[in-house]
Amino acid sequence: MPLTRDQLDHLQQRLQDERARALDLLNRIVGERSGESGQDAAGDLSVMPFHAADLGTDTMDAELDASNATRVSRELAEIDAALTRLLEDPEHFGLDEKTGRDIPFEHLDAIPWARG
Repeated sequence: MPLTRDQLDHLQQRLQDERARALDLLNRIVGERSGESGQDAAGDLSVMPFHAADLGTDTMDAELDASNATRVSRELAEIDAALTRLLEDPEHFGLDEKTGRDIPFEHLDAIPWARG
């Protein structure tokens, strides 16, 4: 059964809210790393780590931030694609892209960028 106008409006708002959340998170991840030197980010008082493990921890933290930024960027791209689908072709929004079956509204409410 196709989604009602109220459901589509609700999902559009959910997508816009999720987009704002993801964009804020991405900006915080990037902003925290771009404004600090490695020394500042680690809270070190000197450029030499006190222990070799400190350098490993700093590297792991930077890699984790990069991984999270990549994940959030992909999620943001999916959200933007869903908004485009919703606005350009609302009568087909909420259909599984592979089978053409309806995606339950409850599923779309939880993950409004779902494709199937």
